[in-house]
Amino acid sequence: MRILFVGDIFGSAGRRIVREHLPHVVAERRVDLLVINAENAAGGFGITPAIAEDLFDLGAHVLTTGNHVWDKREIIEYMQSALEDSDGRARRLIRPANYVEGTPGYGVYEGELPNGQTYAVINLQGRVFMGSSDDPFRVADKLLEKIKAKVVLVDIHAEATSEKMAIGWYLDGRVTAVLGTHTHVPTADDRVLPGGTAYQTDVGMSGPYNSVIGVEKELVLQRFLTGMPGKFEAAKGDPRMAATLIECDGKTGRAISTQRLLLAE
Repeated sequence: MRILFVGDIFGSAGRRIVREHLPHVVAERRVDLLVINAENAAGGFGITPAIAEDLFDLGAHVLTTGNHVWDKREIIEYMQSALEDSDGRARRLIRPANYVEGTPGYGVYEGELPNGQTYAVINLQGRVFMGSSDDPFRVADKLLEKIKAKVVLVDIHAEATSEKMAIGWYLDGRVTAVLGTHTHVPTADDRVLPGGTAYQTDVGMSGPYNSVIGVEKELVLQRFLTGMPGKFEAAKGDPRMAATLIECDGKTGRAISTQRLLLAE
């Protein structure tokens, strides 16, 4: 079984480069399961129902998010419309599972591919430098007690590399992959841990690399040089699609290999 995870889509440039590359990558790499982090897809901050629908049209099985999930308010009603036992599109857009109880939406999705292969996707958010949320370690424990699928992918949306690594080691042997998002810079530490879990600290941003993590350089430099507030805008130059391809044993859920992808125009 092959899983493709596409890193944080940032703005229109990110959507465009993903739209350009995704069809041929899925076909050439014989991808079975496609998961995309889309929390920055709308202008660099948040996601709208229309953009979510576009990404599902591209073949995404599940969309994950993170701390910017609520930046576009219209997404709240979209997520609230999902029924827990549904496999509809709104149900397959998930937010961090360790948000407080009562938060709109769901933090995990369990599905089945046309060939009968079952899978689960868990979205978690870190706590270091990220604000308040429940303990991602213990929330992961509780979710894994209930999940029946052997193939389980975890998107850990976190700031600190140490926290992401700790999650990776903590879940090694219990999930198929732990992939980091949020910091927008692809890391070169992709590997399969001893217990059979594929790991990467950050998959990277699918968006404009002629930028500061997706934002127009001049605006960020102005903030650093003057300390004055200003509105950030998504950049557009040098778009690239960052993704990670994982091959695993569908029967055991153990990862066999992992490969980084960074595709330019």
